[in-house]
Amino acid sequence: MPASGNNFLPQNMMQQQNLSLRQQLYTSVYTTVYSPCGKYLAAGNNYGYCAIFSLPGSLAFEATENSWKPIFTFKVSEDGPVYSMTTTNRELICGCSGYIKAWLWSNIIKRTNKLAWSLIIPTKSFSVSEINSMVTDDRDGNKNLFAGCGDNLIYIFDLENSSLKSTLSGHKDYIHCVTMCNTRSEFVSASEDGSVRIWDPRSKNEAIHIIEPYRNEMCARPEFGKWLGCVTMDTGDDWLVCGGGPQLSLWHMRSLSATITFETPNSCQKHALIHEDTVLSAGSEPYVFHWSLNGELKAQIPCTPTYVYKVDVNTTSESNKVLCIAGNSSKIDVCTNFNYKAFSLTFPPCS
Repeated sequence: MPASGNNFLPQNMMQQQNLSLRQQLYTSVYTTVYSPCGKYLAAGNNYGYCAIFSLPGSLAFEATENSWKPIFTFKVSEDGPVYSMTTTNRELICGCSGYIKAWLWSNIIKRTNKLAWSLIIPTKSFSVSEINSMVTDDRDGNKNLFAGCGDNLIYIFDLENSSLKSTLSGHKDYIHCVTMCNTRSEFVSASEDGSVRIWDPRSKNEAIHIIEPYRNEMCARPEFGKWLGCVTMDTGDDWLVCGGGPQLSLWHMRSLSATITFETPNSCQKHALIHEDTVLSAGSEPYVFHWSLNGELKAQIPCTPTYVYKVDVNTTSESNKVLCIAGNSSKIDVCTNFNYKAFSLTFPPCS
């Protein structure tokens, strides 16, 4: 006698639960960004989803594990991960494979995922390019978006009219990181080709300076390769920090010379930032390193991800000032005093 349809329900439910558990086990969070008001954290994962977390709710005295779950989750990409995020005063911008999408923060806060606009990265073949890093700049009166991509190119978009302004070539390999200078219109990129390139958007496709740490005896680590995964600037644009295969190092911008290395003999740094008088870095070990600008290791903070993709400090809201750590885990660690993990936000299984 055939089994009734109801007998299959528990098995289907069990299969769905197993699928969700497997998905969560293999979740990686590639990118995070704070909202302009500093009250929310957006995170993008390898399954193409964006999760929005409430920082005031997570940090509340009465917070529970439910407070550490997203208040809103929505699909960004149907065909791949969310590789990068940035923000303007109005929009959350997500970089995927071959296209960039944006949502208004005002709609996101209302739990509405209505798309505001999208841009397509030009393709010269059948392959599409990952948008690995993005940064916005509106200081010259124009609203520009700089996107560093897997096709070795940097695309500059005018967001006022959603048009491609220019394409910068020069890198010979995959671009991992772009970042803006703080006091001038220049920006900086780091690539698998082992170079940091400093660009002036007005310079018509030519980098104005090139740094190659793998050629520097102090920085080179041939056993790890020449690739660069991160680059960041201090607030005065006097100092640049970069790393990857070569040792994480501090460079003087006027002389373009390496002055200090930050010794991580067993790991390659994938992300770095300069916060006040401290360099924060992380990568292929389950730690976030705190360095003084003279190269001294101040702290080594254990974290949940065994490979860290993003370390970010919320500087917009003093009451919600936290350090968030994301990587190859569904957990996003939150440090309230930067010296230990206070709790972890959880990116739930998405289907």
